[in-house]
Amino acid sequence: MKGQSSPRGDTRGNTYTDLGAIPGEAIRISEESREIARREIGDRDMEDRIRQRCSIAVGDMAMAGLLRFVNDPVTAGLSALERRAPLIADIRMVQVGIQRKGHESEVICALDHSGRAEAEGITRARAGILALREEIYGAVVVIGNAPSALLSLCDLIEGGCTPALVIGTPVGFVNAVESKERLRSLPVPSITNVGTRGGTPVAVAAINEIITIFAEKRQLGKGHAGE
Repeated sequence: MKGQSSPRGDTRGNTYTDLGAIPGEAIRISEESREIARREIGDRDMEDRIRQRCSIAVGDMAMAGLLRFVNDPVTAGLSALERRAPLIADIRMVQVGIQRKGHESEVICALDHSGRAEAEGITRARAGILALREEIYGAVVVIGNAPSALLSLCDLIEGGCTPALVIGTPVGFVNAVESKERLRSLPVPSITNVGTRGGTPVAVAAINEIITIFAEKRQLGKGHAGE
């Protein structure tokens, strides 16, 4: 996986630009969308940047008010990326959506470790999270789809398995609300949303904005070092 990471781009002068956008029309759309979101949501801090990007991802500014940030999750995510901690996704769509540009962390999908799912009668995402227990220590876990995976992750956290950051935004009517509420009650950095909404676009937008912030800070540090 590490070999698939793209080189970091220069984000100086392009603050808030999607690192995955191709120059030209895609950059223009990204910048215009961000400007609209900044006006509607505000631009006070790094959490506002995540609110902006998640709202753009779902095409609804109401998402900004649904997001919850517990235990300084942005700082925790930046520190994890600096350590090249793995990024663990619950499903393939989340894994594919995470930017490879701007960081050197391995991106792992829980479904690749779900061999016991059928035998144990549980979802593949839940089985994968349970199988990745050792890798979860100090990792960033991004769950955008499976409440069952988030509930199992909460079990692991309560048992002493501590990730660096959990982004948990599963969507749906069964266990989605409960799993996110439970995560917010735990002493780990987390980004969640209230209610039944959420999904892969929200989770991916949140981690990708943290990656973008990380890349900007790295580029700024390089610029100062060369002065």
